[in-house]
Amino acid sequence: MGCCIRCLCLVISRKIISQKKLQKYFVYKKFALTLHFKVLLKSYIMLKRLKNKIFMNNKTEEKQLLLKIRLITLFFMAALVVSGITAFPVETELRLLMQFLNIENAENLNVLQRWFAFVYEGISTTNAQFPFLAYGFDWLAFAHIAIAVAFIGVYREPVRNKWLVSWAMICCIGIIPLAFICGEIRQIPLLWRLIDCSFGIFGMIPLIYLRKLILKLEIYV
Repeated sequence: MGCCIRCLCLVISRKIISQKKLQKYFVYKKFALTLHFKVLLKSYIMLKRLKNKIFMNNKTEEKQLLLKIRLITLFFMAALVVSGITAFPVETELRLLMQFLNIENAENLNVLQRWFAFVYEGISTTNAQFPFLAYGFDWLAFAHIAIAVAFIGVYREPVRNKWLVSWAMICCIGIIPLAFICGEIRQIPLLWRLIDCSFGIFGMIPLIYLRKLILKLEIYV
């Protein structure tokens, strides 16, 4: 009987110890899970703050890129419009140029002055006798303005309409063979053909920079 009681007490004590160990285990487990959850929560908050910071930096850079793109586009559009408008009053502009350079007769003039005098005589005579030929200058002016209007697409959605910039760059390159081939046929002096080529070269500079900015902006879109 005494042995049975001892065995029973031993079993009960072992169960009690096991339950205590189990309770302690659960306490430790709960503490570990709580600690792990807090670490995860802090990591999540830090990552979210970092993400927001990167997002804000990206948004700021995106806005800056878009502003630069739109300013360059407006500059290019304005240059096209001015080039187009000046094609309407060609005779008036040449007359003012003649007065400014004090070109009255063909004597004692340099090569460029003689060329201006020759062009003014041709334009004034043509407008007096065959005014319908000046209609070509009107279409030239309209073409410049129409191209400028097309760049509204680049201003509004530069990434979607970046092909317009590539097209304009191809047109600028095409000015060079046009000036040398057609200029030779039309008996345009070499110096003036080089001036015409400079429009294509100088036009490429803002377009190359504009295309570079649009490709950067494409990353954020």
